[in-house]
Amino acid sequence: MAATPALAALSRADVPHEVHSYTHDRKSEAYGAEAVDALSSTLGVAPEQIFKTLVVALTGGPGGLAVAVVPVPHKLSLKAAAAALGASKAVMAEAKAVTRSTGYVLGGVSPLGQRTALPTVVDSSALEWDRVLCSAGKRGLEVELSPTDLVAATSAITADIAA
Repeated sequence: MAATPALAALSRADVPHEVHSYTHDRKSEAYGAEAVDALSSTLGVAPEQIFKTLVVALTGGPGGLAVAVVPVPHKLSLKAAAAALGASKAVMAEAKAVTRSTGYVLGGVSPLGQRTALPTVVDSSALEWDRVLCSAGKRGLEVELSPTDLVAATSAITADIAA
């Protein structure tokens, strides 16, 4: 049995992937930076290959929550994410709403295997890499897969959403 819903979803879909773990510092709230520090040199990947999963609340258009996946070293352009998702505005979602909707805690939110599948946009820079990493659904656990598999498995669109 898979360790998280994200890994279970990848296994069910028969998506090739590799799981990487690292020791999460419970005092750290810089979850993405912690993953980059722990994995970029160990795996020989660029920090821009490690992506963070952010949940936003949309207004004007489809409304509701959505997911934006961007490289850890970059910030999310809320304006670009809203436009890509067909909304007039996006703001960061409240932590309780994120956990309730996705089933994951902050720092362990994966774009995969969410309790409620949310509309998803992946930064187009992901397509520049053969492999990318994102949360596997638990702090200290990342999954490596092809960006096209990530996009397909999340039914995502791609757009330039990194600032």
